[in-house]
Amino acid sequence: MATLLDPQARGRVILVGAGPGDPGLLTVRAVEALGQADVVVHDGLIDPAVLDHAPAEAQRISVAKQRARHTLPQDAINALIIAHVKAGSIVVRLKGGDPFIFGRGGEEVEAVRAAGLPVEVIPGVSAALGCAAEAFLPLTHRDWSSAVSFVAGQCKGLSDQDWSGLAGKGRTLVIYMGVASGDAIANKLMADGCAPELPVAVLERGTLKGARALRTVLADLGGLLARETVKSPAIIVVGEVVLLSDAEDRLLSFAKTAEALA
Repeated sequence: MATLLDPQARGRVILVGAGPGDPGLLTVRAVEALGQADVVVHDGLIDPAVLDHAPAEAQRISVAKQRARHTLPQDAINALIIAHVKAGSIVVRLKGGDPFIFGRGGEEVEAVRAAGLPVEVIPGVSAALGCAAEAFLPLTHRDWSSAVSFVAGQCKGLSDQDWSGLAGKGRTLVIYMGVASGDAIANKLMADGCAPELPVAVLERGTLKGARALRTVLADLGGLLARETVKSPAIIVVGEVVLLSDAEDRLLSFAKTAEALA
């Protein structure tokens, strides 16, 4: 990977992954980039301690997004970044997790490069890696899983997609943005061949204060999310490796579980 661009060069973008939430998981290169910033365009879940790595005089612009409500649409964010770069600023685009894993980083890099402007990408610890590590949940394991897949749970046309082979024996599935559609996700996976009793973990607010790791079975995923009033940010992990984690068992009684699996 290329080194950081010349610190004296003006008018450029550094796309930075801020990690899953804990400021201690920010990479050294991310801190270096923030220290050069004239403008920081950041997501909404960035810890203030991360923003403190930018110079006090740097402009901080929040483009916080929530499901179905954006402070700015993506095209406007792209235009904002490009305008500041053309004005000669070093713009750090700070994104939660890793920019290239469901972070729209690819779209932003594409827009900046199409404008003929220099851009660098600094990866971050993804939500899947950070949250799973905190819960002692190995996404791969020589005895349990040799493959891992990442999907977006709120994607359009869920019923039209083929999820067969993504989860099951020897495989792990990590679902981002799936809290609002837990029942649909469980039904989709079971329709595509997953066993109803396949272990599932829900990792809520991973690496942040109030983090929870909960475990149930696939058929009970929607029920767990409702009973525990799980809120975003959260990821869902499906697969036998869930049994190795420290996630709290949130199955109901055996009778309720049997009813859910019937």
